[in-house]
Amino acid sequence: MGIISNQLAKKEDNPLARQSKELIKKVYAQDDRPWVIGYSGGKDSTLTVQLIFEALLEMLPEQWHKKVYVISSDTMVENPLVAAMINGSLQRMQDTALRTGLPLETQKVKPLTEKTFWSNIIGRGYPTPNQTFRWCTDRLKIDPADRFIKDKVNRFGEVIMVLGVRSKESQSRGNSIKEHEIQGTELLKHTTLNNAFVFAPIKEFGLDDVWGYLLSNPSPWGEDNAKLQEMYLNSSGECPLVVDQSIKESAGSCGNSRFGCWVCPVVSEDKSLTGFINSGEEWMTPLLKYRNRLVRVRDDRNLRMHRRMNGKFYLIGVEHYEKDGITYLSIKKKGGRSAKLYSIENVELPEVETAEVVDEYNLNSYIINNQIDLSRPEKHRDFFIRQVDREGNVSYSQLGLGPFTLEARQMLLKELLEVQRDLNAPTSHDIPLIQEEELRMIRRMWLREGDWNDSLPQIYYEVYGTELDWEHDDRPLMTADQMSDLELLVQKHQLDLNTVKKLFHIGNEYVSLKVKRGFQKEVTSLLKQDYLQLYHEGEIENETKVIDA
Repeated sequence: MGIISNQLAKKEDNPLARQSKELIKKVYAQDDRPWVIGYSGGKDSTLTVQLIFEALLEMLPEQWHKKVYVISSDTMVENPLVAAMINGSLQRMQDTALRTGLPLETQKVKPLTEKTFWSNIIGRGYPTPNQTFRWCTDRLKIDPADRFIKDKVNRFGEVIMVLGVRSKESQSRGNSIKEHEIQGTELLKHTTLNNAFVFAPIKEFGLDDVWGYLLSNPSPWGEDNAKLQEMYLNSSGECPLVVDQSIKESAGSCGNSRFGCWVCPVVSEDKSLTGFINSGEEWMTPLLKYRNRLVRVRDDRNLRMHRRMNGKFYLIGVEHYEKDGITYLSIKKKGGRSAKLYSIENVELPEVETAEVVDEYNLNSYIINNQIDLSRPEKHRDFFIRQVDREGNVSYSQLGLGPFTLEARQMLLKELLEVQRDLNAPTSHDIPLIQEEELRMIRRMWLREGDWNDSLPQIYYEVYGTELDWEHDDRPLMTADQMSDLELLVQKHQLDLNTVKKLFHIGNEYVSLKVKRGFQKEVTSLLKQDYLQLYHEGEIENETKVIDA
């Protein structure tokens, strides 16, 4: 990747760095707005913090009139080696600031427990992120950073974000910087926060300028920048601290970066973990295998509900063609899903399966008569829906995919805990892949969804042979006999068991509260879910989309 040229810039002979430090002093002295520096541990953010350290130390202590915060985003699924490196760097920065009296404070920002990667995937059943549905960046990076910035805005009125973005990094990054410039100042507009501005002190640096300065100038807090350079070998880049949508769009995913999440499923092949393993960190192999497992299961129709979280359902168009008078339905390979070929008629070919086809106007009765639970697709055979438009054109669809089923989430949690238990990291302490507070949050999510067997503590005990200090409910909602009776009644009256179970759970949550605010809203929202139309007469409203299924 051409990390550095042969001609390293000297500390005393680096006009670009000198210009940047003088600019830092000027902007720092202009007002009382505190600075928030985004630090990811990569080369650009390291250079930014180093130049600010050096510039401030060149100033008189009485000129240090405002606070400088260095924040680092902890997604809670960071690469363990990189996380340890960043933690050490933040601690050394803080120690140096205390020793020198610099008004600098380091902070790690994390997602709320209910919004972590595992709470969303294993708790709620979110499909793993991909290039078209990259929900992780907002929840794990942008939201935590925004909370920190908004807290400082509320306290100080305005803040200045200091970021290690460079115009020469890419054309899209350069365009984004130019688009957000504020004429007559050294600041850029923040894309989402009105009272936050952006300062980019290294925006004119090229790649060789960055490495040239880092490798020829010692870190003020004692970092070994040569080790940072080693992290970039066989790596395609770094993962910036994302604080707004413009950086998200220009940065792309971090799956090929040494500084990304170990579990990143956005890229088809994880070069980050592979690079570490090939460099001698074989203990990380189970992490790579589990990460690849997440990619494979994403498009497995047996592991995904056939309705969305909000109850809406939709149809996905399936390609079809005629050959020798026979209609074939083609399902292309996607992610970990294998390609499949179906035929409407019975064809005696080993690679062709006979499709079960339901006419759209019979879909209601088909689902009811076959007792199909859209939240548990593994309990029924997959089928296709035939649609005919007003001109007589025929098309075929499948029920669209929603969140992972509860059974799939239970499987993924058990496998994750097993990886965590058996991980043989060369450290004196265990590396948690999922936090205890996340397990408690996931348990609450599952109970609310109708997991009346309270399966999470059982899964944990099966893996570890011990129990956490769970908050056990001494008053179960129903006994096994009552649950059996309820299932029979639901079947008799053609109701949705999951909805009935959720109604019981909502009622149980509010039973001990004096103020029942929110109860009616929750119940109404639950009963208005689109998929409940399947249990009543009338046409089904669908959102047929002809896309690659």
